[in-house]
Amino acid sequence: MRKVLSGVVAVLLTGTTGYAADIYQPEVVEAPVQEAIIETGGWYLRGDTGWSYNKLRGAKYFQGSNDRVREFDSTDLKSGFTLGGGVGYQINEHFRTDVTLDYMFKSKFKGSTSGGCGVSPNCTSRDVSSLTALSLLANAYVDIGTYGSITPYVGAGIGGTYVNWKGLDNTSCDDGDPTNCDPTFHHRGKKSWRFTYALMAGASVDLTCNLKADLGYRFRHVTKGNMFGYNVGGGPGRDKGFYSHEARAGLRYSFNGCEQQAYIPPVDIPVEQPVYK
Repeated sequence: MRKVLSGVVAVLLTGTTGYAADIYQPEVVEAPVQEAIIETGGWYLRGDTGWSYNKLRGAKYFQGSNDRVREFDSTDLKSGFTLGGGVGYQINEHFRTDVTLDYMFKSKFKGSTSGGCGVSPNCTSRDVSSLTALSLLANAYVDIGTYGSITPYVGAGIGGTYVNWKGLDNTSCDDGDPTNCDPTFHHRGKKSWRFTYALMAGASVDLTCNLKADLGYRFRHVTKGNMFGYNVGGGPGRDKGFYSHEARAGLRYSFNGCEQQAYIPPVDIPVEQPVYK
């Protein structure tokens, strides 16, 4: 009996070893690591053009005949065409900065004052001038997110504006007879740098990997300063600063906008079951 049991055990052990040897174990293949697309930062150039709707906050002048400072009865600063450019740096996908230089072409000014003049104790003046403005601003922007090819943003800037007032021509006429007027007096215009801040909002549109169109709105506040000098009977004058509401369109060119990390798509690897041979 012992010999029979020993033989059965030997046969079973031999069969188990052979069966185990015939199991095919598939080779484990590791899936490649998926890397996210990360846009690189870098330098960019920008160019912008726009239209500025201007609002003068008021003006005052020294009335030499009675040693008083008077407010203008009315002031109107017309709109102006703007052109500018700048250089910036894209720090990451949500934050960028740039420095811009913008020139506002001639914006006409019309104003009026009232009081005595040479031909009558009751006169109204017609005051005509114009200005140009050159703004140098340091700006920072937050790119909110990219939706398809569109990236909305908000921003703010701070710097200075060189305001160049041209000469002011002042003509005072009798209220009772508008044809009865003083000679026109010319007041020499003043020039000065003024503190300026700006707020921006808009969106960029991807045209290529390097080129973006930029459409936006900018609010500028240029602070007060000298406006014109003294001439017979009046002056000098100062303005109280002005606001600009600007519609802008431009282009931004990124030097390394096409550079980005490689993206390896995930590979679907089927799970293989053991194959028994």
